[in-house]
Amino acid sequence: MSIKKRYVAIIAILGIAVGWITLGGTAAVMHYTSSTEFCVSCHSMEIPYEEYEGSIHFSNAKGIRAECADCHIPNDPIDYVITKIRASKDIYHEFVTGKIDTEDKYEEHRMAMAETVWGQMRANDSATCRSCHEFDAMDTYEQSEDAAKMHAYGQENHQTCIDCHKGVAHFAPEPEMDSEAFDNLMAFTQNTSADAKVVYPAETIEMGDLGTINPTAKLDVVEANGSQRIVELHAYQMKGAEQVLYFGEGQRAIVAMLTDAGQAAVNAGEFKADAYGNEWRTAVLTAQIDADVLDSLEPIWDYAEELDNVYCSTCHAKIAAGHFTVNAWGPVAKGMGERTDISDEDLELLTKYFQNHAKDVVGH
Repeated sequence: MSIKKRYVAIIAILGIAVGWITLGGTAAVMHYTSSTEFCVSCHSMEIPYEEYEGSIHFSNAKGIRAECADCHIPNDPIDYVITKIRASKDIYHEFVTGKIDTEDKYEEHRMAMAETVWGQMRANDSATCRSCHEFDAMDTYEQSEDAAKMHAYGQENHQTCIDCHKGVAHFAPEPEMDSEAFDNLMAFTQNTSADAKVVYPAETIEMGDLGTINPTAKLDVVEANGSQRIVELHAYQMKGAEQVLYFGEGQRAIVAMLTDAGQAAVNAGEFKADAYGNEWRTAVLTAQIDADVLDSLEPIWDYAEELDNVYCSTCHAKIAAGHFTVNAWGPVAKGMGERTDISDEDLELLTKYFQNHAKDVVGH
């Protein structure tokens, strides 16, 4: 019996040893290959590592550093293993295909790589982000007013972290709109009826020596002769800024900029003070234009939604136009536009889209 017990003990010890070596060795390998040092040892990781070094997750006032694994490898055991298996393709491309072994190749594939990671994070509700950041743990009084509003908006609309925070540790792909889209928009002007009673410019247009009219401004046609039209623009002026025509009383969406001659040509009403003490008056301007125009705003709004998809939604989830007021959208769009290479004309169209669908316009 003692011999059998000895065999059993030896087998048990051997089993434990083999199990320890197998499982322990596997765990050690998994742990080592999850380290930042291992991740950045590949040549193709030099670019993302340099971006990471310049991020707040690498260096910050609190001295807390998020390593590669903290953001890219979920803690859930199954997701952990799946992520490690999925990562084997990176080694294949590093040593076999050289898919992103130059800066040009990396930039060529940046969007596809980013979309892959974003998709994975959406699928697990940004689990790695939430291992450190939780809505319930946020002190919104310590956040900026805009940040607090956007976090509240995210909660209300069931958004996940990666919907808005796409450029936190690495540069987000540089969005760019194909010029063909604008050409397609302008092609719709060829369908504008010669006897259209209302027209809208799709870009900033001149009105002789009176000034310029901004895109999407509603123009009532008084007389038409081919592309030449005499139009009437109904807008508002604010006292002290008579060179500007605004969308509505108290609504600072600019529809036209006037020269001295333009200001003199305005048929204006009487100034009346609003609730904030600003004085406004109605303003009607009759002017001649010679430009391609549309008889519907729909093609412009369709184009603006494409701009939203490319320049806005590449970095964060879509924000409904009705989320802000007309006056709030101006600085919001300008501030966000400065972070991209969107053209001034496209930014103006996008801003007008938001302002025309703002929460204090829709339904009125």
